[in-house]
Amino acid sequence: MIQQAERSNTAFAAQVMLAFSFAIAFLLHLLLFATAPMATLVMEDMGLSHTQFGIVFAAAMISLVVFRIPWGLIGDRIGYLRALRIALLISAISAVLRAFSSSYPTMLLSQFFLGLGLAAVLPCLSLIVTEWSPRRPGLSTGIYVSGFAVGNATALGLTPVLLERMYWQHVLLLYGGLAATLCGLWWFFAKSAVQGSSQRQTMNFGAVLKDRYIWVLFLFVMAAMGSYDTLATWMPNVLETKELNAAIASLLPLGFFLAGPVIGFASDRFRDRRTLIGMLGLTAGISIVGINYAPLPLLLLCLFLAGFTTTGVLTISLAVPAGHERLAASVGGVVGLISSLGNIGPLAMPVLFGFLIDVTGTFHASVFCVAALAGVVFILGSRVKE
Repeated sequence: MIQQAERSNTAFAAQVMLAFSFAIAFLLHLLLFATAPMATLVMEDMGLSHTQFGIVFAAAMISLVVFRIPWGLIGDRIGYLRALRIALLISAISAVLRAFSSSYPTMLLSQFFLGLGLAAVLPCLSLIVTEWSPRRPGLSTGIYVSGFAVGNATALGLTPVLLERMYWQHVLLLYGGLAATLCGLWWFFAKSAVQGSSQRQTMNFGAVLKDRYIWVLFLFVMAAMGSYDTLATWMPNVLETKELNAAIASLLPLGFFLAGPVIGFASDRFRDRRTLIGMLGLTAGISIVGINYAPLPLLLLCLFLAGFTTTGVLTISLAVPAGHERLAASVGGVVGLISSLGNIGPLAMPVLFGFLIDVTGTFHASVFCVAALAGVVFILGSRVKE
C-alpha cells in the first residue's frame, strides 16, 4: 500500500511539473510577442520610428539567444529547480518594470533583462522532461511545445481586445502580474524528482561541441524554426498577393499547436525516428511548394501541413536529447546550444524571403527556398545514423 501511494504521488507530481512546463512555455511567447499588437501605440507615446520599435523586440531576442547556452550549462550544474527560480524571478521583475517604462532606454533595458530571464526556459524545460518523463520524452516535449503556440496566439489575439479597454502599459502590467504569479507558484510548488540533482554528472562542454549528432539536431532546429517563422512572417502578404483572405494564414499556428503532442506521441513509439523525420521532411517540402500553386481548399491543407511538419521536426529535435543515453547527461547545455544557434534560421530566412521577392518580383522563388530548406535538411539529416 505504501509503495502504491508513493507511485501515485510521483505520478501526480509528474503531471504537476508537466503542467508547469506548458505554463512556462506559454508565458515565454506571451511576454515576447505581447508588444507586437501595440506597436502603433508605443511608437506614438514614445515618439519612436519603426526601426526603433524593431530594436525593442530585438533587444529581448538578442539576450534570449546569447544567454541560452549559459543557462543550459547552469541548469545542468545546479538543477532546473534553482535555475528557474532565478530566471522566472528575473523575467517577472522585468515584465513588471516594462509596464512602467516611460522612455525608450528604460523600455530597451527591461526588454533585455526579460530576454535574459526567458533564455533559461527552453534548456530547463528539457531538463524537466529528462527527469520526470524519461519513458515518453516526445509526448512531454510536444505538450510544452504546444504551450508556445498558445502563448503566441494569446499575445496576438487577446492583446488587441484588451487594448480596446485598457492603456497599453496596463496590458503589459497584467501580463507582468501573470509572470509574477507563475514565479510564485514555481517557488512554492515545483519540485525535483531526484535528491541532490544539482550534483548531476554532466558531459564536458568541449565533448558536446565535438558530438556530430548534436550538430545534426542543430540543423533540424535551424531549418524548422527558420521555415516556420519565415512562413508565419510573410504568409499574410503572400495570401494578399494571391487575392485571398490573410486570415487563412492562421492555419500555420494551428499546425504548430497540434504538431507538438501528436508528433511527440508518435516519436515515442517509432523505433526509428529517422523514418518519421524523413516522412515529415518529404511532406514539408511538398506542402510548402503547394503554397505556390494549390487552389482552395487544397491550399488550406498545405498551410496546415507546413506548420505541422516543421514544428513536428522541432519537437523531435528537442525531445531527442532528453531521452538519449549519452546526451541526457548534459541536456540543458545541449538544448541551449542547438536552440541558440538554431535562431540563425529565423534571423536570416525572412530577410532572404523578402530579398528574393525584390529581385524576382514574385514570391514563388522565396517559397521554393523555404521548401528546399525544410525538405532537404530534414530528409538528408534523417539519413544520418546515430
